[in-house]
Amino acid sequence: MKNHKIQRGFTLIELMITVVIVGILAAIVVPNYSDYVRRSALQEALSTMSDLRIRMEQFYQSNRNFGTDTCGHDGTAGRIDFSVPNARFTYACALTGTAPVSANEAYVITATGSTGGAVGHVFTIDHNNVKKTTRFKGGSVDKSCWLIKGSEC
Repeated sequence: MKNHKIQRGFTLIELMITVVIVGILAAIVVPNYSDYVRRSALQEALSTMSDLRIRMEQFYQSNRNFGTDTCGHDGTAGRIDFSVPNARFTYACALTGTAPVSANEAYVITATGSTGGAVGHVFTIDHNNVKKTTRFKGGSVDKSCWLIKGSEC
């Protein structure tokens, strides 16, 4: 009997097919993962804004206004802090009341994406619980809801 050596390994064609399959999977997975990370960042903003709105309503119940010179501040030590540590959004509040409503009887809270998947997104909520999206995925929009996925409410 002749002693034949068995060669082990992959042929060039097998390696090329494997690289193509991995490339196709990566082309599908990476965008989906990026969108998942972006949507999770948006949920942070929406829940924080809802919490801030509740705190503003509680402030109103105690003071009969939304603030004397700034949102959630009555001129004393009692104030609502709109800075959220380690957040992907920055939050701001503006008193927006006009006649016949006084300046401290209306407000708008704005969340602006500052880092990561949140950049390019701006959401607002006001004293009437009207929710709006003014920037979504970096583009200007004017939607009367908070967009998470897609372009329709």
